[in-house]
Amino acid sequence: MSYCCVKREGISPSKLNYDKGEMVGIRKNTDLAASAAAPQDRQFIKSLARGFKVLSAFRAEDRGVTNAELARRTGLPKPTLSRLTFTLLSLNYLHLDEDTGRYFLHPHVLTLGYPVLHGLSVRELARPLMQELADSVRGAVVLGMRDGLSMIIIERARHRTMATWPLDIGVARDIATTAIGRAYIVALGEKERRELLEEVRADDEMRWREIERGIGDALKSYSDNGYTLSAGDWVPEYSAVGVPLKLRDGTILSFNCGGYANRLNPDQLKQMGEKLVLMTRQLEQVHGDSFT
Repeated sequence: MSYCCVKREGISPSKLNYDKGEMVGIRKNTDLAASAAAPQDRQFIKSLARGFKVLSAFRAEDRGVTNAELARRTGLPKPTLSRLTFTLLSLNYLHLDEDTGRYFLHPHVLTLGYPVLHGLSVRELARPLMQELADSVRGAVVLGMRDGLSMIIIERARHRTMATWPLDIGVARDIATTAIGRAYIVALGEKERRELLEEVRADDEMRWREIERGIGDALKSYSDNGYTLSAGDWVPEYSAVGVPLKLRDGTILSFNCGGYANRLNPDQLKQMGEKLVLMTRQLEQVHGDSFT
């Protein structure tokens, strides 16, 4: 924008330059916050990070966790851990069973995640289509979004024969070995994909060659067929296909359709993949302008 245009619009050049500088600063901060160097930056509040580390240490199968076990899981000193659990208890993010000395996540924790789920209108739009697909293939369909090296289930539908399979909202699935995670990976740009795969490699050096081969197969499957595949790669009992969905704001979500591996042959998995692709395309065509 020229100086004369700026003057005609009533915007001072100094204000324009300030706004540009502010945007550059925001972009630099975003890049820094997403990098491995963030914890060393002066803006990084270590006590806050430790508090979230404690909350993240709880597992779905836990029946209460002691301070000693939380200290072991987080690597934090026991005195520090005790102060953190006391603070989280006082803020209603933890509950303490005084008889056993074990901590539980308090339901108040759910208030942190609800605004995220509420803001994803695609969940409500996708739910009936997901249920229809789950019933037609006698399997399960889930929608997930990335959280570190996991995909978190944010919506699910399943046939009644899949009632015992753990598919609750909030459950995490491995990003590298599941169809839903691989669908996310194939939707990334080359730079973002390289960075993510480097994180995966650093996290599991021992299995990296096997993981890399599976991701390579997923990229080829997506290129050839429009869906990714995980035939017992995550756990031997489960096979699935995956398809990514990119929202208007650039957020990448993934759909997964699968079932018990002993009930699925290659032809049935192929049919699952084709139906999941059609469901995703239908969702994009009918509701694409509604995605947030």
